Amino acid sequence: MSAATTRSRTPDRLCAEAVDLARAAAEEAAAPGVVGEHVGLVSEGDRVVTHLFECKELGYRGWRWAATVVRASRAKIVTLDEVVLLPGPDALLAPEWVPWSERLRPGDLGPGDLLPTDQEDLRLEPGYTAEEEPPPHSVVSHEMEELADAEDAEVTPGTPAVQPTVPSRGSIAAVAEELGMRRARVLSRYGLHSAADRWEEAYGPKTAMAQAAPATCVTCGFLNPIGGSLGQAFGVCANEFSPADGRVVSLAYGCGAHSEAAVMPKPPQPAPPVIDETKVDAFPLRPARDSGSVPEPADEETAELGHS
Repeated sequence: MSAATTRSRTPDRLCAEAVDLARAAAEEAAAPGVVGEHVGLVSEGDRVVTHLFECKELGYRGWRWAATVVRASRAKIVTLDEVVLLPGPDALLAPEWVPWSERLRPGDLGPGDLLPTDQEDLRLEPGYTAEEEPPPHSVVSHEMEELADAEDAEVTPGTPAVQPTVPSRGSIAAVAEELGMRRARVLSRYGLHSAADRWEEAYGPKTAMAQAAPATCVTCGFLNPIGGSLGQAFGVCANEFSPADGRVVSLAYGCGAHSEAAVMPKPPQPAPPVIDETKVDAFPLRPARDSGSVPEPADEETAELGHS
């Protein structure tokens, strides 16, 4: 270890004794009654010492007022360098700032919000270019490139009299716009795979709902197929009673609302009532004498006992 390094770690005696100068400077910079007790000092270098004072501000718990004093070489007068408020080891600090692009989460976008897309977003790639060769994995395939080669000229307004004498070769951009492909950028392979991974995780075969389902979505009548390469593995659920209604689901996903899970039998229909309106049923006006629970008395003696 060099002598210069040893001297820089040893506090200068005159600077270390200038506690009153450092406190006066801290009290001048802070509000009245905010600067507390002297809690220590730090040697910043040769003849440079920082005095630390407790901060009594309610909103700055654990912070310390730091007053740095310095002395010139061969001088006996200590002067003030700077006064700042610094966090201590146990200071209450705000969380580290994170850019909005990293804080944003799915579902945070609300009505009226605008979400700009990075020009170098890996999920997107140019839908068409003016170059001779289309970018790899682009929607502008080699067939469209051949179609562009077959074009005589770009479609321009005006009569044939105002057209150029020598027709120019049609560009890929003009052909793409003519075919209805006006999107400047389309999904790249990375964008397709990232979307597929999200959908597979939310509504895929490894979910608890799919594990308990009687069958998969590929055999469900409520599955609405989608186009493109993603249609080979995903579809849209159209069952209002399914937890995935209106969601993109994997063909291997499933739920209890499967169209063929349990076909309910039709309720039995009772036979229509038969009413014979031509037959008359006779009903007596008085009940018969032998219709009671007690038999008819045989003689008058029994009748006197009160039997009916």
